[in-house]
Amino acid sequence: MFRALRNIFFGMAVLLFISCSVFKPKISSPMETRIEMTTSEGLLTIKLYNETPLHRDNFINLVENNFYDGVKFHRVIKGFMAQAGDPNSKKDDFKGQLGQNSEGETIPAEINPNFFHKKGALAAARMGDNVNPEKKSSGSQFYIVQGRKLSLTQLTQMESRINQKEKHYQSTENEFHFSDTAKKLYQEIGGTPFLDNGYTVFGEVIKGIEIVDKICSVKTAKGDKPISAVTILAARIIK
Repeated sequence: MFRALRNIFFGMAVLLFISCSVFKPKISSPMETRIEMTTSEGLLTIKLYNETPLHRDNFINLVENNFYDGVKFHRVIKGFMAQAGDPNSKKDDFKGQLGQNSEGETIPAEINPNFFHKKGALAAARMGDNVNPEKKSSGSQFYIVQGRKLSLTQLTQMESRINQKEKHYQSTENEFHFSDTAKKLYQEIGGTPFLDNGYTVFGEVIKGIEIVDKICSVKTAKGDKPISAVTILAARIIK
């Protein structure tokens, strides 16, 4: 199942078009930033990590400019994740394929081993390693992890797959290993560990995790697009 989901995730729908320019941070936020995101399924409170400042500042910029207001979750997979951030999703009459466009510039990867794809993790979508070996992130597309619980044996197998992939694209001898904390949480609350070391995790849902479950449980059509729109009604910075 996870091999299939992984293949889907690296497919066309999520390997979105993003510009070649590099994002430069404009905002400095020494305090922990929290975002209140009101969706058509309920309210989420998201914490942004200060240890990923480029992604934090970019997300703050987008929120302050009301970019996410009206954006739809265009790709939802139960037991995996919910993805949003394509500006074309705001257009009710848009007939093309969502997931191919992004607002703003690409962001250099800030992959931190302390932040992993546990349930509720907020991470940046990006193009695949074959065209994006530096793992630069989309300027606006993100996903929130639902995932599922895994056994220690499954995690060991995933470590091996991650290292095989890393050697193929990066020609590195450094091996990746899940931390003890990651192993514990993946067994207790679940997540999508096969995405670790590949995408920048820059925040997490700290309130409203049940809303993530609701979003990931909606009925979908071809391309994993929700049949009934799941919309971000508003996103605001809270103290």
